[in-house]
Amino acid sequence: MSLRGLALIVAAAALLLASPAGALTLRDMLGRTVTLPAPPARIVSLVPSVTEIVFSLGAEERLVGRTDFCDYPPAVRTKPSVGGMVNPSLETLVALRPDLVIATDEGNREETIRQLERLGIPTYLVHANRVAETIELITRVGELTGHAADAPRLIGEMQRRIDAVRRAVAPFGRPRVLYVLWPDPLIVPGRASMLTELIEIAGGVSITGGDGDAYPRFSLEAAVARAPEVIILADHSTGSSTAGRSSPEKWQHLVSVPAIRAGRLHSADLSILHRYGPRVPDGLETLARMIHPEAFR
Repeated sequence: MSLRGLALIVAAAALLLASPAGALTLRDMLGRTVTLPAPPARIVSLVPSVTEIVFSLGAEERLVGRTDFCDYPPAVRTKPSVGGMVNPSLETLVALRPDLVIATDEGNREETIRQLERLGIPTYLVHANRVAETIELITRVGELTGHAADAPRLIGEMQRRIDAVRRAVAPFGRPRVLYVLWPDPLIVPGRASMLTELIEIAGGVSITGGDGDAYPRFSLEAAVARAPEVIILADHSTGSSTAGRSSPEKWQHLVSVPAIRAGRLHSADLSILHRYGPRVPDGLETLARMIHPEAFR
């Protein structure tokens, strides 16, 4: 980092530390105390889900920075980027003069959070592994951005679509589902992943949902032994998360697996299935149509 960059960071930190009387004290989703001199007017989001929520609430005027992975909606590209989620540029971030940085305990490094704290930049941590936590997150972002009145509209529409999926799949059985987040090593959703809950709402049973970790490694042999009736491969080739995709050819020779025999091998867009924001119903509907196509004819 250049001397000019260091000077900029130190100067900005000094300004941020000079909080006037009447500061606003909040608790983030990890229970940490966050003190702000006033409601934040300049927010940097290090979380793609939060960035989507900000735009969905019509609060984009408060957003002054984002990461490279904040790629939806398309209008977000007009906002300056501070780099990646794991290694954002602190110099770029500080130059944006944020009143608040919103980060996550899943995707951002602890070291980044500590650096922001040392600079005196208020940082609000979010966490969502369940649909209910996503709803809570939207409410919190509405309050942080001064758009609390817009949150119930967004939440109501999301809940309506989620309930519609529940009703659509209710008359049918619950097939065993294998969701593959990453092919090699095989990484799958466990009990602590929202994907496990979404598969359940969509009318299936995740064969890896009993594992206590959010995204455990799994052996191919163990997955095959559980005889999945539907296999869904996460497609990593969309948006800023381009990293290839799980190859269906690897699975098609496993003719002993019920899903392969029945031709029920699918690919799903990673960007809508791994973000706890307004597009959760989109991901849920995608899963439901793969697990229960008969419910949507």
